[in-house]
Amino acid sequence: MKYIDEFNDPDLARRLLDDIHATATRPWTMMEVCGGQTHSIIRHGIDQLLPETIELVHGPGCPVCVTPLETIDRALEIASRPDVVFCSFGDMLRVPGTDRDLFRVRGAGGDVRVVYSPLDALEIARHNPDREVVFFGVGFETTAPANAMTVHEARRRGVRNFSMLVSHVRVPPAIEAVMRAPHCRIQAFLAAGHVCSVMGTAEYPGLADRFEVPIVVTGFEPLDILEGVRRTVRQLERGEHRVENAYPRAVRTSGNPAARRMLEEVFEVTDRAWRGIGVIPDSGWRLSEAFREYDAEHRFAVTGITTRESDECRSGEVLQGLIKPNECAAFGTRCTPRNPLGATMVSSEGACAAYHLYRRLGGPVPGSAPAKEASPVG
Repeated sequence: MKYIDEFNDPDLARRLLDDIHATATRPWTMMEVCGGQTHSIIRHGIDQLLPETIELVHGPGCPVCVTPLETIDRALEIASRPDVVFCSFGDMLRVPGTDRDLFRVRGAGGDVRVVYSPLDALEIARHNPDREVVFFGVGFETTAPANAMTVHEARRRGVRNFSMLVSHVRVPPAIEAVMRAPHCRIQAFLAAGHVCSVMGTAEYPGLADRFEVPIVVTGFEPLDILEGVRRTVRQLERGEHRVENAYPRAVRTSGNPAARRMLEEVFEVTDRAWRGIGVIPDSGWRLSEAFREYDAEHRFAVTGITTRESDECRSGEVLQGLIKPNECAAFGTRCTPRNPLGATMVSSEGACAAYHLYRRLGGPVPGSAPAKEASPVG
């Protein structure tokens, strides 16, 4: 299948790995920003095939995982109301709030529905004019255009019983926050290809220059990631810090102009709290004043929320790249996908979920020792 099989070719993977091994002469630490890349890395054992001097650190690239606890609790309170149909993608349903999740709200009688597009939620609102329909709008720049278009379409059609609880976050400010952290050891970034396919690469050269780090835009298949690592290592060895596009089949410098125009019309940039990290300036979107009537946070008076994170959960440290998931004492024992302490264990892009799914439960911390006899990609 085009763009699947050819980007999983073991022979090409070995050639890329040979090049990386021949090029790397010093220890280097790089962060992949996207949770989708993390899952591909762990699934295929890419981090264990690299030279022992190269460490891949998993970053805050899971939008479900970084949705703040206060927003989760607000969603749970809204979803519990008898006049509300609460719509969400499936990966949000088991994300733990302070004392429950959306599955438990549904089990207690709340009308919580899994949808596959925000437009599905808009159709539910059209067919249920006597109910308030709320869509949980979570994601990075990748999913934001579809959510913006849905709000735009709701106003065009005059659907007044639809609203959106928005928790959108932006990648470039997160990279800056990582680099400004006191104990940062990241020397380069593998940027998320799907984000750049929407937004382009214009925000990244300033970051690369300011912090003197290479930023290489990569895709999600094994060869994409290996090519991104290869280009990153070459820059590091040469003392360079440029932005490179290693995903040209999907990413253009200008991104997707139509999607960006929709975002600019419907959303405005705002400070946003990231779960386990804290507030990052200018790192999120909220509905602009022109579309504020569709903002569920304003439509529903949810006050008096008192949040409480698990004392055992170390997902904040995982999201900041300070520890690997299997370095948490609760990992795989008191914290599992069925009974998670944090969102990183249940999200389809969470690092803890990747380690649990692909049985990276113990042994050497990835990046600390190579798996010389492993078969690349295949």
